[in-house]
Amino acid sequence: MAATQGFRSQLRTLTKCVCDGARLMVGQGDYGVYAEHIRRTHPDREPMTETEFFRNRENARFGVGNTSGFRCC
Repeated sequence: MAATQGFRSQLRTLTKCVCDGARLMVGQGDYGVYAEHIRRTHPDREPMTETEFFRNRENARFGVGNTSGFRCC
């Protein structure tokens, strides 16, 4: 039984790692990591909402608002 729980724990960890890596490959960071970073290192700032964070990452990925003319695709 303990071996099964250990395997499931390792599988969950691996799955999270693969999903996080896939998100980063397409330019989508982890909102929880972002929010914790802001709370820890910038206590005077309010973190973006999850929707704002998603939109911000999408805009950065596709160069929205970037006056240099860079665009990913």
